[in-house]
Amino acid sequence: MPGYGHRAPKDFVEMVEPYLQSRTNLVRTFLLVDGSVGLQKADLVALEMCESIRRPYVIVVTKVDKCGPRTLLNEPADLQEVINVHTKSCFPQPFLVSSLHFKGIYLLRCLITHITGSIKLTDTSQS
Repeated sequence: MPGYGHRAPKDFVEMVEPYLQSRTNLVRTFLLVDGSVGLQKADLVALEMCESIRRPYVIVVTKVDKCGPRTLLNEPADLQEVINVHTKSCFPQPFLVSSLHFKGIYLLRCLITHITGSIKLTDTSQS
């Protein structure tokens, strides 16, 4: 759901948490983090909410085209540490995407099609 940051309604958590808990057909949630500003307090609140629900979720870092080289190196490493140390339900790999340059979009689409069952992966290794 968009708008959980600075423009979020006051009752955002009270509104969204029951929705996420009650949706039995919800396979995975995608938590979008604005890469141009990094992980914010509101993102951590949303992350805690996802953890309390104990349903799988994926962190997607958006607007990576607006990050400088230093931010692009440091922010994912910091985020990876948060995922490794503080989460149990989060997909271990955050997805970095740019809609402006379409970077990371194809990989994210592949994950979504796999999760939704739109594509079946088979083992092609030869034993």
